[in-house]
Amino acid sequence: MKLKLDENWTTLNGKQELCDAEVERYISVVPSPSQLEHAETPFYCFIHFGMNTATGREWGNATETVSDFTIEKIKPAQWVRAVKSAGAGGLILTCKHHDGFCLWATETTDFNVMKTLLVTDIVKAVSDECKAQGIKFGVYLSPWDMHEKTYATKYYDDFFCRQLTELLTNYGEIFEVWFDGAKGAQAKDFDYDWERYYRLVRTLQPKADIAVCGPDIRWVGNEAGRSRKSEFCVVPEYLTKAETVQKHSQQTADGAAALQKISSKDEDLGSRAVLKANTNLVWYPAEADVSIRNGWFYSKGQSVKSVKKLFDIYLNTVGNNCFLLLNVPPTDKGVIHRKDRRRLKKLGEKISAVTAHPVIEQNYGTLKEVDGYIEFKFDSEKKLKYCVLEEDTEFSQRVEAFDLYLLKPNGKYRKAYGGTVIGMKKIIPLKGKALGAMLVIRQSRSTPVLKKIGFYL
Repeated sequence: MKLKLDENWTTLNGKQELCDAEVERYISVVPSPSQLEHAETPFYCFIHFGMNTATGREWGNATETVSDFTIEKIKPAQWVRAVKSAGAGGLILTCKHHDGFCLWATETTDFNVMKTLLVTDIVKAVSDECKAQGIKFGVYLSPWDMHEKTYATKYYDDFFCRQLTELLTNYGEIFEVWFDGAKGAQAKDFDYDWERYYRLVRTLQPKADIAVCGPDIRWVGNEAGRSRKSEFCVVPEYLTKAETVQKHSQQTADGAAALQKISSKDEDLGSRAVLKANTNLVWYPAEADVSIRNGWFYSKGQSVKSVKKLFDIYLNTVGNNCFLLLNVPPTDKGVIHRKDRRRLKKLGEKISAVTAHPVIEQNYGTLKEVDGYIEFKFDSEKKLKYCVLEEDTEFSQRVEAFDLYLLKPNGKYRKAYGGTVIGMKKIIPLKGKALGAMLVIRQSRSTPVLKKIGFYL
């Protein structure tokens, strides 16, 4: 096989400029401190729980009362243990879904869990458990509220900000605030004061990232756990506009099924051609939200994704420069179902196994002009399973094309993978025995800066 080693970032660079004023513009876009820290926890879980759990619905219908919430027990410690067993480093709780029912001791409405037989501040119970068990805690607060009478009036933004203030001041450090873009097609027309919401988060929880309808983390564009072939972090600023997300979000209670079947229509969000056409650029990494079940809230008769399917989703998201938010809905008995717990535990075992047996792990930093390709020689023949690549994103996302070759026992190189972006993390499944490997970076935005290269059994 011809490796074409003379065609790398130090020579042809894919017939693209290596470093000019335009390239400097691209690589000047870097993550904020909170985004950089977030990348250390790329996998975390959603907990959809609330009125819909009691009624067996996915969306409310605006007729619910507190008496409809009939759940009398919850086991938040078990929820957090289940999440941790999967290898997730955080948990985001649906503190208020579209039905308007609040899971905390709010002073904004009587439509809350403290007025039910449970009489438990669920947000506090879960946040306390997250702290006790050493994982991060985040909040989901739906802007669309079917129950609140001030909705779609000039008073609603005040109401919403009071709720947001309670969540951001009474429950410790928040790592992510999740604003949903979903709104029923029959809902009253109303424009939320997004900028006011963002300012409040920045003031009360400056380390928190604002996701989906927010400027820090973007929705991947589907609910199937699928990322793009090239998932860029440097993208045009217009993608951060909440109205753009709302337009493509769920519009009906049964609309989630369609979002699980389609991938984003916008495959290219950050190539040079796209960036060149846009003056304002931002660091805006993708997050894939997907449920372990075929519903966001628990109900009987739902199917549960297999361990293989969940692990494939992990590789296609966390392993493809994307955050993964996996929903795990507790039952109407207040626990994570045993079937879900088993799948989560086995998923965690598979994730841990990816880097459990290193052959080579090296930190590189800024490459030199002699590093158009990098060779690795193993001390003996190895049966490889994974290669893990990471860029140092403090210097932006630079690599645009690379090839990975394995040195086979017959002394010849075989191409094992051809990729585009690397970004925060790229996990490459491998097969077969090898005496060594070679990474050829074909194209880059200025000099590549690699944080880590690892090969694993």
